[in-house]
Amino acid sequence: MRYVQSLLDVVYPPVCAICDTPLAGRVGLCGCCWSSAHFIQGLCCETCGAPLPGESCRRPLCDECLATPRLWSAGRAAVAYSGTMRDFVLRLKHGDRLDLVAPAADWMSAASRQIWPDDAVVVPVPLTWRRLVHRRYNQAALLARALAKRRNARFAARALVRVRAPAPSGADRTARFAALDGAIRPHPNIAAALLGRNVVIVDDVLVTGATLTATTRAAFAAGAADVRIVVLARALQEA
Repeated sequence: MRYVQSLLDVVYPPVCAICDTPLAGRVGLCGCCWSSAHFIQGLCCETCGAPLPGESCRRPLCDECLATPRLWSAGRAAVAYSGTMRDFVLRLKHGDRLDLVAPAADWMSAASRQIWPDDAVVVPVPLTWRRLVHRRYNQAALLARALAKRRNARFAARALVRVRAPAPSGADRTARFAALDGAIRPHPNIAAALLGRNVVIVDDVLVTGATLTATTRAAFAAGAADVRIVVLARALQEA
């Protein structure tokens, strides 16, 4: 395996995931991109993972989660969806950069350590079959599988299904929630894997939370005992 990896490194030299600068390691970020990336650390919102000022709070919540209480019990995000990390997510989502799944899952595993439940079942946010055929892969499912492996948790790839596409790009918050109402449902045969279990839902980006709300409803409809969410990136409101 070491020989095969060395040969691959010669044919495909390791480069920065963002700017393609050559790297000594296999996959990651160069020093410049790393220093400009916004990893979410310290105090953060208990349910969406958004960074918060201060050092401690009994149950910290951001303004958005105070205004729109979440159906899931806890959530974490690894990075802020801006700058360097926005480019990273877009390369993974639309650029066929599946090599980025590994470092992303490492960051998500570290970010979710404090909220990870016992006996968890990891479930990705599903795509419609049309979107899956067009994109060729579901980035949420790839992240969920890798995260489950790192956490030694069960992975239920198809426990939930998407029966309707999301709202068009640019739709406002109300339209997004309305469009996703009932759009995700338990799989009639596979969703039994969630019955009575602690479910961790995985997605690439949390913007309004409409998609994760619909997915959480479907998980509870399948009999989940508790639902938590882990995302790679959290879109933050501008001050």
